[in-house]
Amino acid sequence: MVALSRHLMVQQLPPQVLALIAERFRVLAEPARLRILNTLMVRERTVTELVEVTELNQANVSKHLSMLRAAGFVSRRKEGLFAYYSIADHTVAELCEIMCGRLELQLEQQAAVLDSRL
Repeated sequence: MVALSRHLMVQQLPPQVLALIAERFRVLAEPARLRILNTLMVRERTVTELVEVTELNQANVSKHLSMLRAAGFVSRRKEGLFAYYSIADHTVAELCEIMCGRLELQLEQQAAVLDSRL
């Protein structure tokens, strides 16, 4: 098993491992899936609720949930006639926080550059 540190890769990763990592990032690279994940970070929801909140159509929401579920990012539980979806892998929230923090810093730096030019 390849040892990974929380903050850095401690050794060269084999191509197979890199391919698996890339696949997980590909799943996250779709704005509609990020919208669904962002909605589920608040609380679990049914497909109908996700359609209402995300303003995506039912077929798209179902397709994206299927991909997110296959990647292990979301889970589903049945209750009566309804299926409820929730975040299964909370590291996705950490990834989003890291990216949002980085974007915020980048915007602040760009604003500072623009202010210095005025």
